[in-house]
Amino acid sequence: MFGSNQPKPEKQTKSFANKGNAGKTIILIIVVAILVVLVNSSYYTIQEEEQAVVCTFGAPKAVTTPGLHFKIPFIQTVTKINTTIKGFTIGYSQEGENMTAYDDAMMITSDYNFINVDFYAAYRVTDPVKALYASEDPVEILKNIAQNCIRTTIASYTVDSVLTTGKNEIQANITQMILEKLESYDIGIQLINITIQDAEPPTAAVSNAFKEVETAKQGKETAINNANKYRNEQIPKAEAESDEILQSAEAQKQKRINEANGQVARFNSMYEEYVKYPEVTKKRMFYEAMESVLPDIKVIIESSDASTSTVLPLDSFVGENSSSINSTNRNSQNDRTDSENTTGEEE
Repeated sequence: MFGSNQPKPEKQTKSFANKGNAGKTIILIIVVAILVVLVNSSYYTIQEEEQAVVCTFGAPKAVTTPGLHFKIPFIQTVTKINTTIKGFTIGYSQEGENMTAYDDAMMITSDYNFINVDFYAAYRVTDPVKALYASEDPVEILKNIAQNCIRTTIASYTVDSVLTTGKNEIQANITQMILEKLESYDIGIQLINITIQDAEPPTAAVSNAFKEVETAKQGKETAINNANKYRNEQIPKAEAESDEILQSAEAQKQKRINEANGQVARFNSMYEEYVKYPEVTKKRMFYEAMESVLPDIKVIIESSDASTSTVLPLDSFVGENSSSINSTNRNSQNDRTDSENTTGEEE
């Protein structure tokens, strides 16, 4: 009876064999798992917008080439850095359509006015190694630098400049100041741009007053533009009229010169005739003058003895018959001279 309760040798052998196979299976599974882990941890992938920092025994190295890369498992560690452009707000927070204003938006201007100014700063990582190890939080450092530069710059401008015409200049000065400080800190990030999102007085009453001032300035600019437009329209017209007047005056001047030259030539020709025959020329000029004054006048010619007289129209003494008049005058003068000479002889 006691012998029947003891296990048989064959069954014991099979039990030990099954246990050995199960152990081998477990070991094989463990080895496969370790191999899978080693394979998975021996490579990494970098996307286009990423850079990686591979640290080997505490020595970091930047990997900037996108694609598949290999590393030594459990020895090298990889940290991926997103290099796309990111941003943060200063003075407000935007959650969907809701905007919350912060106390750090209030600033003071050079003319001692309070004003709320909101900014948005865009940045990106340029050196992943420095971004990881040069500082604990480079973005927070950039934000503190930006707030300091913003307050320093706003304090050097008047409230009118901040609200209206000086925004572009203020943004440029703030950007330049931040870039200079980031270069000195060298924390591996770069400012892309910083812009003024909004600028307004802290109270509604002051805001309305500034809006009225802005409206008046816009009206002023409109009036100036209209005046410049009118000036640009009138100046060419006036210049054209001036040219026309000058040309007309020049033509009139030349006409007067030509007339004067003609009169001089006429006078010279008359003077030459006058020198030759003074008395005849005087009479001809007298007759011409009388014709112009009294066109219907009649000329009566009397002989020296007053016995006969002839009445002739003045037209016969001028114009086409001027030559006959000159000859008649010469004959009359000769007859008068002969008569005087004969009378003298008789006496």
